[in-house]
Amino acid sequence: MPNKKSAAKELRKAVKRSAQNKKIIGKLKDLVKTSLKQIKAGDKNIKEDYKKTIKAIDKAARKGLIKKNTAARKKSKLMKKINAFK
Repeated sequence: MPNKKSAAKELRKAVKRSAQNKKIIGKLKDLVKTSLKQIKAGDKNIKEDYKKTIKAIDKAARKGLIKKNTAARKKSKLMKKINAFK
């Protein structure tokens, strides 16, 4: 428990930020899983959903939630599977 007013405020801010970050990371994981399921099922509209997934990955990397190389690796892996699907 914080002893000072400013520390209490920082704690409240940290709780809000971590909740926001968890929401973004969760959405990102859901999008990646959905894309992989669509590839496996042979869905035809994978290209437009892929764009949403890439946008979410880039956004998470830009905000610092995942590292730049992790984002590049995730995008590359996903694109490789999509191209193999064709």
